Parts: sequence; structure tokens; C-alpha cells
Amino acid sequence: MIFTLTAIVGLLAAAVRAIAVRPPAAAAPALSWEPCADPAQRGFQCATLRVPLDYDDPGGRTIRLAVIRRQATDPRHRIGTLFFNFGGPGGAGTLLLPAAGIPAAWQARFDIASWDPRGVGESTAVECFDSPEAELAFLDDMVVGLSFPVGSAEMDAWLGRYGQLYRRCEQRSGDLLRHVSTADTARDLDLLRRAVGDRRLTYDGLSYGTFLGATYANLFPDRVRALVLDANLNPKAYVSPEIEANGGR
Repeated sequence: MIFTLTAIVGLLAAAVRAIAVRPPAAAAPALSWEPCADPAQRGFQCATLRVPLDYDDPGGRTIRLAVIRRQATDPRHRIGTLFFNFGGPGGAGTLLLPAAGIPAAWQARFDIASWDPRGVGESTAVECFDSPEAELAFLDDMVVGLSFPVGSAEMDAWLGRYGQLYRRCEQRSGDLLRHVSTADTARDLDLLRRAVGDRRLTYDGLSYGTFLGATYANLFPDRVRALVLDANLNPKAYVSPEIEANGGR
């Protein structure tokens, strides 16, 4: 299991929200690293970071982010932490990072890190159904018959099914869903950067992760050390009112 359609729709529904600079949150706490328990994460360390649910209210309710890292193999020449986002949106970094082929030169000079974005995986997650079985039953016709909609009729049916799914998610996880956006995730990434002690961010984003990286750079232009944006999305097209008004078409 990499990530669920429930998690994806939660992120996609919020990804096109307007990005506005908000007051910074309180100082990020230090991460308490421990060896990861899952055998598939052997050699990695895991931790949890508490972040504000609402960055307009940094002293209010918090949610958790599941974080993973592998320490630099050449600590004497370590530069800092290199964060990965594997796209989706909805890719769970705690599962994907251990399976990723990271160049040895990068592993030598950086701690390699990722996280499950808010709403996903082992982080505080959006929940839309009572059970995985109920979710699969609801989505069965989309997965089997509408995975690649062709023509306006199939597209309308596909979008309508996702609209129903979003309403179910909103009923169960509305308070969280309203704060599962690209801008919120970029602010989470800034707290992660601060939590590992890096003055500026080093980051590699794939697919949707390129949009996240571009969003971070626009929110925090003076806090970027280096960005790799692999398989870029067009940020302007991704958030254009015309695309949003036409359901993404």
C-alpha cells in the first residue's frame, strides 16, 4: 500500500486554494529520533513532529507528522538534511523513502529525510469511511470503469463520484480537510527544516512535489539552499481559476 484514493482526494480538493502568507508558527521542537520499527525501514530513524492544524492559529490545535531519515554516511563532510517529496499528491514518504534509489554521493553528504504529508499515512490522516472495505466498495466503479475517463459523459461521472467522496470526507474529517493544502504542507516543510537545524532548505520534489517546492520557494524565498524539481507541474495552470471552474479539465 502506497497511498489511498481517499488521501489523494483530500489533498487535491485543497491544492488549488489561494496561497497567502500567514504569521510564522512558534519555534519548532526538536525531533526525537528512534530506530524505525518496520523491517522495511531497517537502517532508518523515525520521529513525530507536532505542527499547527491552522497556521492562522499557531497556538491552537496541533496535528502530527510522521518523519523518517537516514543519517549521512560521511558525517565529517555532512552538509545538512535533504528532504524528499515523492508527489501524488498523497505519497507517504515514510514508505517510499526506504525504497527509493538515492545516489550514494547524496547519502554521504546529507541526512536523507521525508515525511507523510498532513492528511496521509501515519501522519494525522483524513478519514472518509468506517473501514478500508467500505472505501473500496464505494470506489469500485471508479477503479474498474472510470480510472481513465474518456469523453464528457465519463468525465462528468468521474468528477461526480469524486464530489460524493469529498462530501463523505468532509462529514468525517472536515476540520482537518480544510487545512490539507499545498500552502499548509509547505509551512509544515519549513517547520521540518527548522526542526533538523538547517538554516535553509535542501529539497527534491517529484511530480506534484515540484509544485510543493515552488510553493515553498514563493512563501520562503530567503530560506532556500537548493531545490531539485523533477517532472515539473506548471504552477500557474495547476491553480488557474479556469481549471478549477471546469473540475480540473
